[in-house]
Amino acid sequence: MSSVGRSPRAALVTVGDELLLGQTVDTNAAWLGRELGTLGIPVVRRHTVGDISSEIQAAVADALTVADLVVVTGGLGPTPDDLTRDAVAELFGLPLLDDAEVLESLRARVRERGAAELPEPNRRVAQVPAGALKLTNPFGTAPGLAMERDGALVVLLPGVPRELKGIYAGDLRRLALERFSGRLSPVHVRVVRTTGIPESVLAQRVAERLPEGTGPVRLAFLPDLRGVDLRFQATDMTAADAEGLFDALVGTLEDVLAPWRFDAPSGDLAEAVSLALRSRGMRLAVAESCTGGLITKRLTDLPGASDILAGGVVAYANKVKMGVLGVGEEELGRHGAVSKAVAAAMAREVARVLGADAGIGVTGVAGPEGGTPEKPVGTVWYAVAADGRVETRCERFPGDREAVRERAAQAALFLLLRALEARGEGGAGVRG
Repeated sequence: MSSVGRSPRAALVTVGDELLLGQTVDTNAAWLGRELGTLGIPVVRRHTVGDISSEIQAAVADALTVADLVVVTGGLGPTPDDLTRDAVAELFGLPLLDDAEVLESLRARVRERGAAELPEPNRRVAQVPAGALKLTNPFGTAPGLAMERDGALVVLLPGVPRELKGIYAGDLRRLALERFSGRLSPVHVRVVRTTGIPESVLAQRVAERLPEGTGPVRLAFLPDLRGVDLRFQATDMTAADAEGLFDALVGTLEDVLAPWRFDAPSGDLAEAVSLALRSRGMRLAVAESCTGGLITKRLTDLPGASDILAGGVVAYANKVKMGVLGVGEEELGRHGAVSKAVAAAMAREVARVLGADAGIGVTGVAGPEGGTPEKPVGTVWYAVAADGRVETRCERFPGDREAVRERAAQAALFLLLRALEARGEGGAGVRG
């Protein structure tokens, strides 16, 4: 299969009944696709199979017809349904041999946990197909395994994402670079993050600004509940040439993208908000009704959240809005819980109560029940309070309950980010 004059290609085989049943989302394949593509080994075929030896073997055999690198993930553990190692060894006619080094590592781990003997089923993890190269697993017991077959490199990796990524970042990446040296044509990618604008509207505006297309650069629109990413991709050129093309295209689209664009290394708007708060020496407080703590969770998922977040209140019931936050009974009675006045009061009062420099308030109808003709399902009021000013917005978000909550949390974070950017950097606000 391998050809000296051609760029290498990869195929992925992910193993596990839980993937086919939808109980687990296959994030490993997506992650490997990005990493291998960036390395210059694009994935050209993917298989997902259950815990059945014959299915694993058929998928690997098919992958070998199109790929120079076949990566199989999952099924390397000690339980009876971990069949990948045995199935691939049988396919290649290789005996499984106990590896003394892996066995000792397993025994040491068992002793650390206070057990005297290694359970017999765990010995399966130490079985290695004859002639296979072991790839160090920095986060687990099962090593990665690499074998030659029909001119291709076949690699078996654990299905645990942390272990898979650890093996790839170390031994597997080095092995691939060595194996395909001189044949790699890396994929150059730049991603621009946007939020608050529908994919169809953004695509139309981009097309109007770039009527002749994007030349050698491929442009893809990647939407989800939180926004739309624009992915610019180029191959068969140097990194400098690709960056020059990306700069030119993004520059041409600057006024189209500017109202909706944000920058975050991870791609998460919560990270952009956290960085903006940190650079200004500010702390935030959050009052949430329909989003139920989602904004607070996203911020606290980030390391160092205590530096920028004073706290959050899930003020679902009106008595919590009044008793904890101090929202006026008159405001609730006159305008209703889902209103401009209440969203503004929630943002202002949560900052006061928790001693923060800025506050977010969100209240709405996430559905599927609770809507009225005046305030149908999806209606959300959200507000940001900072520097003595309060900004409010009202939107009707489409989708089911989860979609409304995700979109509302994203919109509130984006409103805060724009308020912080308008404020400029440096200097803490006044708390009180």
